[in-house]
Amino acid sequence: MLAPGTFALTLLLAALSATGPISTDLYLPSLPAIAAGLNSDASHVQFTISAFLIGFAFGQIVYGPFSDRHGRKPLLLVSMGIFLAASAMCVFATSIEMLVVARVLQAFGGAGGVVLSRAVVRDLYTGARAGREMSIISSVMAFAPVLAPMFGGVLQTAFGWRGVFATLGLIGACVTLATVFFLPETLKVRAAAKVSPASIWQSYRIVFRHGGYRSYLAICTAIYAGLLAWLTAAAFVLQGIYKLSAFEFGFVFAIGSAGFLAGSNIAARIVTRLGIDKVIGIGALLAAVGGACVLLSVMLGFKSSLTIVLPVSVYLCGLGMVLPQSIAGAMTPFPERAGAASSLFGFIQQTTAAASGAVVGLLLGYGAWPLAVAIALMGLTTLVLWIATRGVRKRNAYVHRD
Repeated sequence: MLAPGTFALTLLLAALSATGPISTDLYLPSLPAIAAGLNSDASHVQFTISAFLIGFAFGQIVYGPFSDRHGRKPLLLVSMGIFLAASAMCVFATSIEMLVVARVLQAFGGAGGVVLSRAVVRDLYTGARAGREMSIISSVMAFAPVLAPMFGGVLQTAFGWRGVFATLGLIGACVTLATVFFLPETLKVRAAAKVSPASIWQSYRIVFRHGGYRSYLAICTAIYAGLLAWLTAAAFVLQGIYKLSAFEFGFVFAIGSAGFLAGSNIAARIVTRLGIDKVIGIGALLAAVGGACVLLSVMLGFKSSLTIVLPVSVYLCGLGMVLPQSIAGAMTPFPERAGAASSLFGFIQQTTAAASGAVVGLLLGYGAWPLAVAIALMGLTTLVLWIATRGVRKRNAYVHRD
């Protein structure tokens, strides 16, 4: 078993966290091909992303409370089993409806890796140390959105979209085996009460009542909604409007994703010196500037795809700074309810993001405008929320009352 504090354990937690998100990043270049292969249209194929987010949200709200009672590792293995079965279902999908159902199940399974890896971090670390660990995990898993679209473009060109989903199943199998043999159980004190709807509701009520938790949640939810608007629309905007091939899309998309990698690395280096809140503020400012530049690019009618992607990379750099620090800040007051705090955080974050992505998807016929407006609005909202709730975070820092 891997020891706490080692990079190998961090790498495994990053792989578990990335399994769900990579399930979207890898197949983005395949969206137009899926539409053609299953005789569907852009809006219906886009719904495979929104459906994934819905499944991801509901998956997250389930795993946390059960893991507080039964341990992190058993729930991780259950979630990965669901992910593997759903990936096989995606490979053999014969209609867009079947693919949507498979994607919901795939997301439900993949959600366990995200929720429970956060809970493991909270089991082992607190405060700025937890923020640093989350940033390192984010830095490692940031390679997924950088490399996955490029790799997905290659797979799409060589094997088609079914080959992409088969690859996802293979990745999930490798992560599952690593979890079986190398992940220790980190839950030290198990929840005394049996898991029931009443106990789950009570845990969520206590967590959500914390003002600092709500502040971090609101900030993270806003900036994450901008990311999902980008993921939903990127393939259709870059391939449909800017006329990139699936192969070209993978590389151009990776330029934007590199911003997230940069932001996560910067946050990991400076958070122990500046503190969680200041790092979030820097990230919120970058998101606001990047979003405004995306909107300006569309308003001015620039023809190069880079005029969209480069400002998005600035936005995603801000996301890389905000996301891990917000999670660490929200979960720090709840050592005894780390699973529940992570689940509720992920559920609200993902449902809001799913709604954002669905709205952008429905409006794709209006060109790049829905994408630009959504990213600009979410960037500005993130910055406003950070400024408006600073007092709440200071008053509630590390304070938890039942």
